[in-house]
Amino acid sequence: MDIEALLKLLKEELLKVLGESYGDFKTETKKDVEAFLTLSKVKLERWTGLLQSGDLTPEDYEWLLKSQKDLLVLNALYQAGVSKLKLGHLKNKIIKTIMNTVIASIV
Repeated sequence: MDIEALLKLLKEELLKVLGESYGDFKTETKKDVEAFLTLSKVKLERWTGLLQSGDLTPEDYEWLLKSQKDLLVLNALYQAGVSKLKLGHLKNKIIKTIMNTVIASIV
């Protein structure tokens, strides 16, 4: 597993997700996604390795990802007036996207 390739893929997928609903803020949200992936890089690498080796179940991996949700700060969207409720739903969608992308890349 090449963590740099995985992070690049995750970044592309997350920007697609954000672009679906908030395309007007693509430049700003890109910075937020990059910051989250940078903050989570070490943990993502460790957890993905454990998932790949079978030491973590997909459910455990998802739980660990959800524990990182508070690190996912979407400042650009918050400053643009997007409600906290919508941001919460978007964070859940982002976590699910990370989960699906990682599972697809290691299978």
